[in-house]
Amino acid sequence: MSKFYQGKFKPRNPQKYMGDPTNIIYRSGWELRLMSYLDKHDKVLKWGSEELVVPYRSPIDGKVHRYFTDFIVKQINNKGERETVVIEVKPKAQTVPPDMSKAKTKTGRMSPRYINEVKTWGVNQAKWKAASAYCDDRGWKFQIMTEDQLGIK
Repeated sequence: MSKFYQGKFKPRNPQKYMGDPTNIIYRSGWELRLMSYLDKHDKVLKWGSEELVVPYRSPIDGKVHRYFTDFIVKQINNKGERETVVIEVKPKAQTVPPDMSKAKTKTGRMSPRYINEVKTWGVNQAKWKAASAYCDDRGWKFQIMTEDQLGIK
């Protein structure tokens, strides 16, 4: 991901924010970019960051955990209809399975990095499956935004 940024976002349109507009935290430059867009865009009616919690079962420990989605957005779509979209911001590299060709070290052992990537991939898949089902039940959309959708090279 791009250089790590973290801080507080101060909206120009606090009335559009779902939650406490004085306590909006961004955890990356990509999230900051999306927050600025959502705050300014006239078709965005309401938005929130980490305001929606979706339960999911972790494939690592089998327990139910809480997934704080990156964004929830109530907007007017291109057809002029109101819709709700739940958005996860992730690097494109984290939206595909880990590369098996990088699994082993020169000594033939499993790479700790690869093991971590597999765990992260499994947890993300469980979160996204739960979020998709949660959204489907409500007639909402679930979307993963990468650097491609955010216009970042």
